[in-house]
Amino acid sequence: MMQHTLYFRRLDYRILPLIFILMVVSLLVIASADQPAGYLEEGVFFTPAVQRQLLFFLLGWVCFFVFSYADYRKLRQYCPMIYIGTILLLLGLFFTEPIQNVRRWYRIPLIQFGLQPSEYAKLALVITLSYFLEKKEGSIKRLGTLMQAGLLVLIPFALIFKQPDLGTALVLLPIMLVMFYFGGVPKRLVMLMSLGGALLLALTVSMFLGMLSHEKIKPAALHVMKEYQYERLNPNTYHQRSSQIAIALGSVTGSGWGQSDYTAKHWLPFADTDSVFPAFTEQFGFVGAFCLLVIFFLLIYFSFQVTAVAKDFFGRLLSSGIAVYLAIHVIINIGMMCGLLPITGVPLLLVSYGGSSVMSIMIALGILQSVYVRRYTF
Repeated sequence: MMQHTLYFRRLDYRILPLIFILMVVSLLVIASADQPAGYLEEGVFFTPAVQRQLLFFLLGWVCFFVFSYADYRKLRQYCPMIYIGTILLLLGLFFTEPIQNVRRWYRIPLIQFGLQPSEYAKLALVITLSYFLEKKEGSIKRLGTLMQAGLLVLIPFALIFKQPDLGTALVLLPIMLVMFYFGGVPKRLVMLMSLGGALLLALTVSMFLGMLSHEKIKPAALHVMKEYQYERLNPNTYHQRSSQIAIALGSVTGSGWGQSDYTAKHWLPFADTDSVFPAFTEQFGFVGAFCLLVIFFLLIYFSFQVTAVAKDFFGRLLSSGIAVYLAIHVIINIGMMCGLLPITGVPLLLVSYGGSSVMSIMIALGILQSVYVRRYTF
């Protein structure tokens, strides 16, 4: 009884309304965007897609409270199993039938659910690196130990990249850098890797801002990548233009919920998944987008605060990895929808439609709360 009381007293109640608001936003956008035309006029809100997303949210809340109540330190003993299981799931995808020319999902027909292992692989990597860096705390500066840590990242990165899923694979890199920093990896090495990533990011952003010509760089780029890979960096695709048009049409206050014209006519691709931010902004405008960004900021800020109060090395590593895992989803998704980054299929945190994304994020938030609840435990 005492344990139950302490759990509810120490839970960070600041994040609960933030999560709830993001879920409401998700349902509103899905109801208005991912359905046949005329549904809203007939007063139908709980479309099939909304019902499935609502089920994902309910299951997500169950996972959140289960993982926040459980002791995060017990993850140590399951860590090898989690990592190996994740790698096997990623490998198994190459023996499945491709869906839309990619191999990212396991289709479970009886419950109409698609399992996307790459979404869980991000969280599995956070847990694995936390376990490894804590275990190797005394020898982390040795070359052999660093190579082992790099290999733990490289294996899922290569398997996800091969699906192909460049966006999810790239999410693993900032997670690795932040965890290396908190894990005691030599600061010069972390800075060097960060500098390399920053230069590539600056080059990409410059191309998407029109400062560098996509066509003029193409001949040199084809020496190191294939043409279809380089075309993913094209800032003038239909999807890129459509996303920016939808955002611009939102103006200051938006067209109103369910009153969008561009998104409702399905001119905006993937309005309930990748493009959920421009679909939202068209309806709620700059004011709505600003409020949404504030909610994201608060959620991520409170997540990073857990790192400051964690009472053990494993908890600090876990919380830092999860916090950057949450932040990078917001940065990449909104960046690519605003025309600053290539569109790579990274979902918007708790707003994009998808069961695997929702479940993995709610589990991550639950683990984060487990660290926070036990901040007084030595």
